Amino acid sequence: MRCLLLVLGLALTACTIMVPKGDLPYPLTNETFGDPVKLVTIPLPVIASSPNEGITAGALTAFLLHNRQDEVSTLIAPQVNWNRNFGITTTVYGAFYPTPDRSWEANLSQSTKVNYTYDLRVRDKTFLEKQLDTNLWIYAFNDGSARFYGFQHSPRDGETNYADQETGFSLSLGYDVMKNLTLVFGERFRKVWIGDGAVSGVPNIRARYPLVPGVDGFTAHAQRLGIVYSTLDSPTMPTAGFLVRAGVEASASALGSSADYRHYDAEVKGYLPLDDARFITVARIAYNQTLGNAVPFLERSILGGENSLRGYGRNRFIDSSYLLCNIEERIRLFRWEIFNVTADWEVAPFIDLGSIMESLDQAAARNFEFNPGIGFRATVRPNIVGRVDIGFGKEGPAVFVGLGYPF
Repeated sequence: MRCLLLVLGLALTACTIMVPKGDLPYPLTNETFGDPVKLVTIPLPVIASSPNEGITAGALTAFLLHNRQDEVSTLIAPQVNWNRNFGITTTVYGAFYPTPDRSWEANLSQSTKVNYTYDLRVRDKTFLEKQLDTNLWIYAFNDGSARFYGFQHSPRDGETNYADQETGFSLSLGYDVMKNLTLVFGERFRKVWIGDGAVSGVPNIRARYPLVPGVDGFTAHAQRLGIVYSTLDSPTMPTAGFLVRAGVEASASALGSSADYRHYDAEVKGYLPLDDARFITVARIAYNQTLGNAVPFLERSILGGENSLRGYGRNRFIDSSYLLCNIEERIRLFRWEIFNVTADWEVAPFIDLGSIMESLDQAAARNFEFNPGIGFRATVRPNIVGRVDIGFGKEGPAVFVGLGYPF
């Protein structure tokens, strides 16, 4: 009860206090924390606007727990938002970083209309003398704002809405075969139901695209083999180095999938720091190809959203392949200690350039989307990034608010 009253009181004020470690049980604290524990509380307004979801407004309170090294090792962020399409959404997000090689993230979110998200992400590189990198994502969600415009370079007037309800998991095991070189094995299961969306005034997907593969739901069960070469200086917030990744994934009906198809993908990322990392030029080139018959539309190559083409909503463009290039300049404006938390405040002008196509040899310059924009970031190293990205596409601006760098 004492802990609950403490949380309720702190949620309304920005402050820094010292809390007995006994009042913060595991996993809020662990052996890396001292006693008492420094707890920083920061209430913030939430205002966001995305092409799919519309305007969202609300408030959150971030609870930042510091370990003995005065690093943020635990983040708890409850929030309450309102959206015209989904009503009131209550969310609790938690991130735990007990060691540099181990982390957990949990997100629990429930709306009064359609939407919900329950997921858990685990990363652990403590096995086999730190040669095995384990990543697990378990999830269940329902997104009533999902859109489908048709395949290829579909016009905006082909827009439809649906509820994307999914459960599944993704597991990857990366084994370091030598310095900087990792062999990756993956297993993925995805069960999808397509329901009625929550956005009024937009046609239902089945009314306009009744014959699209996957429109009545589907199952994907896929196995992946990949290879990664990386010289990045951090797995979560790199400032220097480069990464090259390539992989193939197969989905087979014999193992429970709704169809037989294959994904081929490749990605190159580079980070060039200048002036003691005050300026970091970051670039990415990615290619994805999907081959098969009757491939569900959500299993094809997709562009649009906060991590690809930031001038458009999620899943805006769908076809059998895509080519994507992202460039941004991450500029640290100043380093400021606020509420006893040292944060880097960044601005990041960017350009996103990408196109979908049947195959790479059909790429045409006229079909590439050019999305300039600007991002605003607050980073608390070594783990936490809060960001606002504003991208500009042919259909108007898009604003995305979230955690983590886009790439």
